[in-house]
Amino acid sequence: MNYKNLVLTILILVSSLYLQAQNIQTQVRCIAFYNLENLFDTIHDENKNDYEYLPDGGMHWTGLKYTHKIHNMAYAISKLGKDVDPRGAVCVGVAEVENLRCLEDLCADPQLEGKYKPILIEGPDRRGVDVGFLYQPDLFKVASVKGHELHAHYADGGLVRSRLQLLVTGYLLNAQGESGRPEKIHILVNHWPSRYGGELTSRATRDTAAMLARSICDSIYLKEPNAKIIIMGDLNDDPYNHSCAEILGAKKTREEVERQGYFNTMWQKLDRGIGSLAYQGTWDLFDQIIISEPLMNEKLESGKWTYWKSEIFNKDFLTVQEGKDKGTPFRTHKSGVWQDGYGDHYPTMIYLIRK
Repeated sequence: MNYKNLVLTILILVSSLYLQAQNIQTQVRCIAFYNLENLFDTIHDENKNDYEYLPDGGMHWTGLKYTHKIHNMAYAISKLGKDVDPRGAVCVGVAEVENLRCLEDLCADPQLEGKYKPILIEGPDRRGVDVGFLYQPDLFKVASVKGHELHAHYADGGLVRSRLQLLVTGYLLNAQGESGRPEKIHILVNHWPSRYGGELTSRATRDTAAMLARSICDSIYLKEPNAKIIIMGDLNDDPYNHSCAEILGAKKTREEVERQGYFNTMWQKLDRGIGSLAYQGTWDLFDQIIISEPLMNEKLESGKWTYWKSEIFNKDFLTVQEGKDKGTPFRTHKSGVWQDGYGDHYPTMIYLIRK
């Protein structure tokens, strides 16, 4: 066990002992996000630029490689949240998926034990990748699903064809033997425009994406003043960037969050040098999970779901163990060479708890 995993284990143990000392019986749910790094199948989809991920494409993407990719991603997802809750992650938002068929293949992998069902709405992305959503129907009941299209332009006036922002509204259900009422929750899955051409040149596209996300969530607040909302995704910006900190208004500390505001559960981790992806020797934390004030401030004594803590799932099996890339995410490809790894991003998670 390396140092960072040892520290995480100690923190979990201390938290559990505290709750036991207070004689508080609790229930826990894990909700996660994972960028699956180019989960393409081997079949050309009409009107999609997926040629690189075909058997005769640049990546020589064969059935064997696809099967290995599915197997690896299923293994990683099967481990999410298991350190705290043996049922694993109740919901997992995902990004960089070609189509629903890929998610169906992922959910059918034996390692996931048939626990998850997939959701995906096709969007206008040029490469044909989309965001999606996996959920355990025994623990989460879907009430509605809607895809919101981003309308933005690059600095040269070109139209941004980006992923939809996927809003899934549903209810956290009781597991066998649990008491308490099912509780409504809104989860917005994002994959904002990339930094292609440079961070400064492309900044306006992510600012526009942040405006859309803020508008969606503020509209929920208008109907439900105490709405419990989770904004998750690969935002292609760090928590301190203008899109997240200013436009979305996601705060670094709980004390800064005002009524119907938003708390960035990942910001303080980045301040400690912990990221979800590495680029040229520098850590970024693009894979963020941001929560609404009512979810952050719900009192444990109320018997309703409230925010407990966040985690970057940077386990050893997801990490390069030797060489110049040691300590960074173990990717599927590096410089076009297949490594049979996982992805270039670590999953991120939050835990909800209730009495």
